[in-house]
Order: sequence, then structure tokens, then C-alpha cells
Amino acid sequence: RILTAFTLAVCLSSPGKAQQQCTNGFDLDRASGQCLDIDECRTIPEACRGDMVCVNQNGGYLCVPRTNPVYRSPYLSPYSNVYPPPPAPGPVPNYPTVTRPLICRFGFQLDENNQCADVDECASDSHQCNPTQICINTEGGYTCSCTEGYWLLEGQCLYIDECRYGYCQQLCANVPGSYSCTCNPGFTLNDDGRSCQDVNECTSENPCTQTCVNTYGSFLCRCEPGYELEADGVNCSDMDECSFSEFLCQHECVNGPGSYYCTCPSGYNLLDDSRSCQDINECEIRNFTCTSQQTCFNIPGDYKCLDPVRCEEPYLQINENRCMCPAENPGCRDQPFTILYRVMDMVSGRSVPSDIFQMQATTRYPGAYYIFQIKSGNEGREFYMRQTGPISATLVMTRPVKGPRTVELDLEMITVNTVINFRGSSVIRLRIFVSQYSF
Repeated sequence: RILTAFTLAVCLSSPGKAQQQCTNGFDLDRASGQCLDIDECRTIPEACRGDMVCVNQNGGYLCVPRTNPVYRSPYLSPYSNVYPPPPAPGPVPNYPTVTRPLICRFGFQLDENNQCADVDECASDSHQCNPTQICINTEGGYTCSCTEGYWLLEGQCLYIDECRYGYCQQLCANVPGSYSCTCNPGFTLNDDGRSCQDVNECTSENPCTQTCVNTYGSFLCRCEPGYELEADGVNCSDMDECSFSEFLCQHECVNGPGSYYCTCPSGYNLLDDSRSCQDINECEIRNFTCTSQQTCFNIPGDYKCLDPVRCEEPYLQINENRCMCPAENPGCRDQPFTILYRVMDMVSGRSVPSDIFQMQATTRYPGAYYIFQIKSGNEGREFYMRQTGPISATLVMTRPVKGPRTVELDLEMITVNTVINFRGSSVIRLRIFVSQYSF
């Protein structure tokens, strides 16, 4: 039988060259800078022929007979898939014994079973990773990497500022190696941990005392008519509409919860506009207490029972409201010829100046002229007579008169006739009932 052996090669370094070169049977591993053995049994097709079996060696290979047990172990390469079958019975040839040790490729070492096993450089702390990196063991070697949240840059693990790149929709907080997203008040974080969703506070908690209106990221409180929002923006308090204006009601404004209503004094009805007051005419509806001899006289908000006119001596009663003093009666010489009784009503606080009553002569005599004046009852100087024509004058109120009050004025018309040398007068006794209210 023939035993074919191929010589082993060693790694050489050529003088004058910076890069290491390997001899035949070895290839330079650029990662480690080591010369690694080439498995010719795998790379050379039909390296051994016939009954010869290829056995890889460090830097070469052997072709041995398939039935030769001498090279069955330990020279068979752990990387070769060709294992010779058990030897057939027969005489054992006397070949020389080879005692060369098994050599493992870079990154492997012999284990207790005399097999090439991977070296865990990370566990043995024989790696060259930077202290900021983490070591990851690989078959025959290792790699250096960074933890999550760090980038590998020029051999260094640099911290990533995720917040700078807008990872979060709203609020972002950086932590070493990671980040945390949060949301503004009024939002909640979605399941993706990055985006935010509006919280409908009106349905979740309803913070308003009356009406809640949800907005994006917040809410607004609204109050029902008649209420106003307090400074806290949540609670509603009753609005005092009566304090806004004195013109809401003609008489009196009454504030209520969320609203107001108007009232009228006794003697008035509230109109359909819910603010104006209308006088009740008690005399017309016969809601009075006057006797049959008296006359009911309606005034705003009330009524008066008037006694019949009674003329005093030396006056004679002409009709129900007129008294006359006869000229032939010596007692009438210095008295007004007639006294006419009149009654009128007036609201309180009437604006001034205001014309309230007109007076004029019924006949005009040739050569006569007339003088009009207030004979009595004007002690407060609230009135004066303004002559508007030869036979007429108007009673003018110059100062506001507040009620309830009754004013009695004697308005005198003096007749002067120079032709017949006559001077006489007539009086209108005017009674004015001033009501308590201005309506």
C-alpha cells in the first residue's frame, strides 16, 4: 500500500513588508491577522484517488489507504466529513506510527474530548471590546455591539437623544439608553407609547356644575340662562339681572334662581310684556267703597271718594260743581263772581316744565281784558300761570311734585273793563291728586 504525505507549510513574514504573508496550505485571516490552515480535502476535488482517503493536516493533507487503521485517529480532521470505515479482519501492516498533535483553527481549542470547540472570548474576557460596548460571542470569534438606545460610532457607543428626533407626539423625557413619552393634561398616552389621545373630561368626570363642553385637550363649562360662570371656570352662580338695569321692570324687579320677574304695586296689573304695569280702574269695575252720595274718582293705583260740592254763604249752587255769588248781594261785592270746582290726577315725578291745565273766558265783552293768576295753594311755588292769549292761560308745573299728595289751587281770572269801569273775577278751584308712582 502507498502512503502519500504532503509537507506542512509555516507562516512567514517577508522582510521589508508590513503585511504578513502565508506559505502554501495557509490563508491569511484579515480579521485576526493569523495564517489559517486550508482544508485541501474539501477545496481540492478528488485530492486522493482509488482506495486512498484524504486526511487534512496543518498546512497540507495525507492520502492514506481506506483500510489502514493507523490514521483513523487522531489525525482525521474534525472538519472533514470523510471517516474511514472500520478495518476488515486481517493482518495489520507494520506502518510507522505518526504522533503529531491535532491543531485547531483560530478561535477554537481542544476540549476534554480532544475535539476543537469554540472559544467564548466574551466569557473568558479575552475580547478587545471597548468598555462602553458589549461583547457578543460568535463561532470562532466575537463581535462588539451597543445596548439599545446607543449608536456605535468610531468604536464608541454614543447615547441617542430620541427626543431630538420627535419620537413622542407631545412630551418626551430622555433616560440613559432609552426615552419615555408622556402627554399634556387633557390627553392620555395610547398603547403605542408615543401618540396621545384627547380625554373627554365631560364623560369621564364631568367637572362642571351645569353644562360641560369638551375641547381638544381640555373642556369648557357653560351655564344655563340666568346663571354666570364664576372665576374658577367650573361653578355657576345665579345672575342678579335686577342689578343690571333699573329699566327691566316698570315697578319692581325680583331676582330668582336663574331668572327674574316683575311685580306691580297694589292697584296695578302686570301687562303681557311682563314688565309694564297698568292702572286698575276701580271705579269702572266698581271695586270701591264709596257711598251712594259720593263720587268715585279713579287715580293711578288708587281711587278717591269725592263728596258732593256744597256752596257756602253767600254763594248759591248753580249745578253740581259750580257756585255763584249774586251781584245784588252786598256780601258778594269783594268775592269772586263764580267758583268752579275741578278735579284731576297726575303721576308722581312728572317731568318739568309741563302744561297741566288750561283756563279761558267763556265770553268776551267789548273793551274788556283778562288777567290770570294763582290766587292760593302755590306756597311751594311749583306752579305758575302763563297767559297764552287774550282770554286764555295755561297752568304750568315748574318743579316735580312727588306723591302721594293732594294739591288744591285757586286759579283766578280777573275781568277788567275800563269802558264801564268794571272789575270782577271768577275762580276755578282745582284739586290735583298726585299718585305715588310715576306710571
